[in-house]
Amino acid sequence: MTIFSDWNMASMSKPAEKLVEIFSDGACSGNPGPGGWGTVLRCGNYEKEFSGYDPETTNNRMELIGAIAGLEALKRPCQVRVTTDSQYVKKGMTEWIDGWVKRGWKNSQKKPVANRDLWERLLELTDPHEVEWCWVRGHDGHAENERCDALARAAIETARDGL
Repeated sequence: MTIFSDWNMASMSKPAEKLVEIFSDGACSGNPGPGGWGTVLRCGNYEKEFSGYDPETTNNRMELIGAIAGLEALKRPCQVRVTTDSQYVKKGMTEWIDGWVKRGWKNSQKKPVANRDLWERLLELTDPHEVEWCWVRGHDGHAENERCDALARAAIETARDGL
């Protein structure tokens, strides 16, 4: 059995009892503008990095996609801790989403929820897992957050350079 969709973790005796940590960040050069996201997954001593790019997006969309990418990599139900520097993502999942769903995806001002497609996707991906949402201050020396930021910014630069 494996936790991550593309990892062979057969050497782990009880992977289901391991905590999977997901660190994610998004970045935009202009908002909207070219954007990137970076994600680091960790389970015990195993670690994997992901990143991606969108030519025309917003920072909030990149923040959401970073978390989504981490959850999409999980192959079976896990105990998960998602760490983000985005209050938008953390509060969205821990404070706001239940109200949005109850109000038919309307916010407190009775307007359509921005990025509904990604919130719905994130909600669906969290369903099989036990997920804890954690916030860290961005650009404040948190090693994994800094790594995710570097991955996101590198994705933007790589796309700009046409690589």
